[in-house]
Amino acid sequence: MVGVPDLIRILAVDDHPLLRKGIAALVNAEADMKLVAEASNGEEAVESFRLHLPDVTLMDLQLPGLNGIEAIDRILSEFPDARIIVLTTYTGDAQVLRALRAGARAYILKGHVHRELLETIHTVHAGRKRIPPDIATQLAEHATDDELSSREIEVLRLIATGNSNKEIADRLSIGEATVKSHVSNILSKLGANDRAHAVTIGLTRGIIGL
Repeated sequence: MVGVPDLIRILAVDDHPLLRKGIAALVNAEADMKLVAEASNGEEAVESFRLHLPDVTLMDLQLPGLNGIEAIDRILSEFPDARIIVLTTYTGDAQVLRALRAGARAYILKGHVHRELLETIHTVHAGRKRIPPDIATQLAEHATDDELSSREIEVLRLIATGNSNKEIADRLSIGEATVKSHVSNILSKLGANDRAHAVTIGLTRGIIGL
């Protein structure tokens, strides 16, 4: 029909029904957008994408089971042109970087949804990327940092849950001296004063989660 804009078909993935309801209200009030599907976990997200082939997907990162990063990986492995926007409560640069490396096109904090969502959907649908200035600043601040290895992240997670070096060594089937070496590397790379400080930095930056 003449004068009717092409609909941007949207999939919303979040385990909080109230947030999905709010997104639906925002999106469906627009003449050129329609929420065509919802999902509450990563597995549902992948299946819903296959079924509906949305133009834009809104993806939470903290999902039960298959998390958001894993769901993005799965979707993009099958549909390389998928346009995915990350919705999250976390500002940590490490988590942002993981999402962007996985293939996300944009990043929105849930607290900013009402003022940023519609513009971001249009931006991503048009083939562009969007990262909020404050998050871009965080990425720039840590751009030259040495990243923790996967083993160091594993050790940091175990520190965060209260394990001693000996307990970590037992859990990972490695020597206690190796654990001490990992801890030393973690403190150095994060610029942390001690184990507790390292955990705080790791949580703040999204390197680990609890």
